[in-house]
Amino acid sequence: MSTPLLQTKLYIPPSQPNLISRPRLIKHLEDGLNHKLTLISAPAGFGKTTLLSEWIHECRRPAAWISLNQGDNNPARFLKFFITALQKNVDDISEGIISALLTSQPEETDKLLTGLLNEIAEMIQPFIIVLDDYHVITETIIQEMLTFIVENQPPQMHLVISGRADPPWPLARLRVRGELMEIRTHDLRFTEDEAATFLNIVMGLKLSPQEISSLEDLTEGWIAGLQMAALSMRGRKDVSRFIRSFSGSHRFILDYLVEEVLDQQSSTIQEFLLKTSILDRLSGPLCDAVTCSEDSQSTLTHLEQANLFLISLDDERCWYRYHHLFADLLRVRLEQAQLERMPILHRRASMWFEQNNLIAEAVSHALEGNDYERVVNLLAGNALAMIYHGELRTLVSWLERLPEEALSPPLWLNIAHAWTLAYAGKFDTIESLLRKTEKALVGFDEHREGFILSEVENQRIVGHIAIIRTYTAALRGDNSCAVDLAFEALKHLPADDLMVRGYIMTLLGAVLRSSGDLVGATEASSKAIAISQTAGDHHLSAVVLCDLAALHYTLGQLHKSAATCKEAEQISDKYAAQSGRLLPVIGYAYTRLSAVLREWNDLE
Repeated sequence: MSTPLLQTKLYIPPSQPNLISRPRLIKHLEDGLNHKLTLISAPAGFGKTTLLSEWIHECRRPAAWISLNQGDNNPARFLKFFITALQKNVDDISEGIISALLTSQPEETDKLLTGLLNEIAEMIQPFIIVLDDYHVITETIIQEMLTFIVENQPPQMHLVISGRADPPWPLARLRVRGELMEIRTHDLRFTEDEAATFLNIVMGLKLSPQEISSLEDLTEGWIAGLQMAALSMRGRKDVSRFIRSFSGSHRFILDYLVEEVLDQQSSTIQEFLLKTSILDRLSGPLCDAVTCSEDSQSTLTHLEQANLFLISLDDERCWYRYHHLFADLLRVRLEQAQLERMPILHRRASMWFEQNNLIAEAVSHALEGNDYERVVNLLAGNALAMIYHGELRTLVSWLERLPEEALSPPLWLNIAHAWTLAYAGKFDTIESLLRKTEKALVGFDEHREGFILSEVENQRIVGHIAIIRTYTAALRGDNSCAVDLAFEALKHLPADDLMVRGYIMTLLGAVLRSSGDLVGATEASSKAIAISQTAGDHHLSAVVLCDLAALHYTLGQLHKSAATCKEAEQISDKYAAQSGRLLPVIGYAYTRLSAVLREWNDLE
């Protein structure tokens, strides 16, 4: 099963209606194009994203945008978003470099990034890439990758980092070299004139210069604070008294204003806000699933029009998010008032994401809802797929969050853990884990504490154990053992477990090819293609086609090899149209095709 990227994270946020133009800051950003890096660093609520969106829409340079969140704190996932964002604006990057980066090991990354930067250096048109909410990234490998890019980036590329904290990069050295443009909290604060325009023209209040000055001083130009103050003042008769009482720390002010804003909404809107606060991103269908309603899209439209801290993520107004701090406070209120309902809401969200093939999000919500049985069920169906599609670190982080006592017996948890060990190359500890699982199967009482393990599920687990042993035997070069284990796995796997059966046939083909049995390898690969196409698994289809192209090449069937590479390319194009990203494995098809063209003396 593939794991598509959420495309709204790559959309440049649309310009906000009734926007307060900030030419002084736009000029700073324009001046920043003469430097390597622009850094926008300030606490939440200071208009960083809004400013960047305004500038990008006015700027003449093409721009790529990534809205980051906690789930992107994973090198493989981060690189997928980074490459996909580049491809939307840079057409000249070779597919070989892209595929190699997406499948590289950490020690290979610098070398491959060098190739990427060299290709960018040959471009004519300069471009911008924006990483918004970068403060959520704490993974050392990602920091090292971005530091390498900044230190070596060509003049055609300008990087913009926006977040609540400085990245752990050598900023002092960049300052000394004149390679850094910075916009910080004091730059982003509303001036008194900007505050007056916002409060009286945009929000429709009739405040005196003294009242505006008082609010501006109290909030220190904090845009979110001014917005919530304005919402609270709507309809009030004694505005001056409200302003005089408007004091205290930011957190106190924000808590007070949220209470004031929420209390002015209908009970229906308040209920919607609380229930949907568990979501990082909102759409009509997703909110319908979480709230068990049918009119969420109209509610979202109402919230946007009412300026209730809802930010549109696309031009079609399909996806939104709450202002981060507003969402945090809604969640606190939900925990205080309806703590027992949160697991139910997370489960509904998890089910929606699973139905829409977004497994990472489905598992995250199951974990947040402490629904460990659901997590294990998701892992049972998707652990191999997640690893196969470059989500090994994500899977490991899920396993680390699960308590040992969460489920009894944790058989599928053992299988998922064994897969992570296999792909991480930790073969020494795999066998003991597999034997532990086999022992649990033999001694398993199907009536134990309400758990029921059917014979089909029992055989499926046995099949997975055989597949893992096949994989490790193949990597150790014990081809004879690997072939026997592959057939053992096929004997136990259910006929409808197409993804896994397709994987084992692919592995069998590779083992037979390595053993010199090219006929058997071709037969196994052909079966794997048929299975993967029936299952709709584009990734596996492309993998097997690349293997088959290599077999044709070895047999001297160059025309067949080229045609098979083209077929893999077509599958990758189809997948890209559905998910918005290329299949990493397509790099192998281009490599094989280049070998065929070299044989034909088509060197260009």
